Amino acid sequence: MRAARLVAVAVAAALAFSTTACAEDSGTGDSGTAASDGTVKSGLKVAFLPKQVNNPYFDTSDNKGGKVAVEEFKGVYSETGPSEASPSAQVSYINTLSQQGANVIAVSANDKDAICGALNEARKAGAKVVTYDSDTKPECRDLFINQATSEGIAKIQIKLISDAIGPDGGEIAILSATANATNQNAWIEMMKTELAKPEYSKLKLVDTVYGDDDDQKSFQEAQGLLAKHPNLKGIISPTTVGVAAAGRYLSGSTYKGKVQLTGLGTPNQMKAYVKDGTVKAFALWNPADLGYLAAWAGASLASGVITGKEGEKFKAGKLGEFTVGKDGTVLLGDPFTFNAGNVDQFNF
Repeated sequence: MRAARLVAVAVAAALAFSTTACAEDSGTGDSGTAASDGTVKSGLKVAFLPKQVNNPYFDTSDNKGGKVAVEEFKGVYSETGPSEASPSAQVSYINTLSQQGANVIAVSANDKDAICGALNEARKAGAKVVTYDSDTKPECRDLFINQATSEGIAKIQIKLISDAIGPDGGEIAILSATANATNQNAWIEMMKTELAKPEYSKLKLVDTVYGDDDDQKSFQEAQGLLAKHPNLKGIISPTTVGVAAAGRYLSGSTYKGKVQLTGLGTPNQMKAYVKDGTVKAFALWNPADLGYLAAWAGASLASGVITGKEGEKFKAGKLGEFTVGKDGTVLLGDPFTFNAGNVDQFNF
């Protein structure tokens, strides 16, 4: 099964981590028609623009995933971006990358609308735009590399918090990233849909707060949730910065073991909280695989292997073959659940 293959790849890739311009001289390369041999050009300038730099999640996706892929097809890798996540913070970086002749810009959007103008200008200048982790409007990019479907992420988050709290249920809250983050908002809406199902009738969502993917603010927002809702039984934080900050707060408080926490986190961030009983289980995909796939997809576009049309196929190195879906979306796979029984197998 595809899901099983993806999990196996994630395990192998994670274990490996512990041991370890114009386009070419000939120009940018027009991808108006697909290349007949399916090969990716060497020398492509591939730039990653995360929501914010110095974020552990994007350090993994970009530098341990995207960079590895770019080195495989002999391109030129770079990463740049704002130190704080905000809707318009990425615009100037996009403009600069366009001026520098980037062939591929892989961007995780802080806002689905705010960077559209800059991205379309970059595309007019010859860059292929791939969004990953968080999308823009479809008309502002060439492909979106989706880590998992919103429905799949919502389902696993609600199931994990329900299992952690137990059959009696109770009040829960969500600690999100930025208020404008496309992916976060889509997941939250789907979580609300999931909570409406009869099996989750005893769970009540009482609040949603935003830590802006800032560690200290996320810590304070977690603290504030408990002050505001003394009967809170669980917190879902679908952001790696937020869930780690909430784990740090709960593990050092009287709420440890009483208020359950789950979310989307990396194993290295969350191991301590799993082992000390603060967190029973959490979920994520392998962010390195996400960046790796984004790089190969962008290079395939820039080389004319694909044009971004639904049904096209391309190879992404060690991850194998992928198919472009509706609205130019490429799906990495299903979320993976980490718990005390498997978290030590991963290192990212």
